[in-house]
Amino acid sequence: MASDACVKQIVCLANSRKYRGRCIAGKEVAADDKIGGWVRPVSARPTGELNSFERQYRDLGEPRVLDVIDVPVLSPQPEGYQRENWLLNENRFWTKVRRASRDDLNALVDPVAPLWINGHSSGNGTNDRIPFRLAEGLESSLRFIHVDWLELAVAKGKLGGRFRYGQVEYWLTVTDPDYEYMYQSKPTGTYPLGACFVTVSLGEAYQGYAYKLIAAIVAPEEQTTIADLVERVEQPLLPVGLDEGTSDL
Repeated sequence: MASDACVKQIVCLANSRKYRGRCIAGKEVAADDKIGGWVRPVSARPTGELNSFERQYRDLGEPRVLDVIDVPVLSPQPEGYQRENWLLNENRFWTKVRRASRDDLNALVDPVAPLWINGHSSGNGTNDRIPFRLAEGLESSLRFIHVDWLELAVAKGKLGGRFRYGQVEYWLTVTDPDYEYMYQSKPTGTYPLGACFVTVSLGEAYQGYAYKLIAAIVAPEEQTTIADLVERVEQPLLPVGLDEGTSDL
């Protein structure tokens, strides 16, 4: 870990689309290489998203999921249930330290528990939102989980993901830009991926609800790149009907 007290070293577990920018989040790497809590660097904008300048390396590269990164920050900036937020020092570049290996993934997974509060669904999801009055009492907004299967659904140019976790079914909007890009032109239908690691984020309040989002997907080990994954995707199985929703959170 960097010695500078204003630097947080994190394993990047999300580089997710958020409004016109991105939401970056990861788990802190301590001095003894032990994994700590979540860190989400945010800008001073009301909704906290980071533009391309604010999140770049010195070589102008873009942070990727599983990069180990030194992120310059100024101070904790908790906002409601998003307690993991830290105000970014936008005057310094980020530094890529190394790439985490897939052997590290199990150590990053959070304990199995319900994804905050269940029982509230939108017209285009299942257990995908929480009334804001209930969400206000939560103390976290990020989870890194492993699921035995993940099924992506394409409809109306939007991407959703269905999985079962802790005996509960979820159908959430996907905001992982790599997967959105690779699937946006595919026919309406569902596409099975198998076992995956998934970052779930509780987004900004929207029309009285906080929405659960699939912020990042880490594909199975044998599918080492997004290009490999898409080549192996089967043809659509069943049409789905995702309504207009909250994909810009």
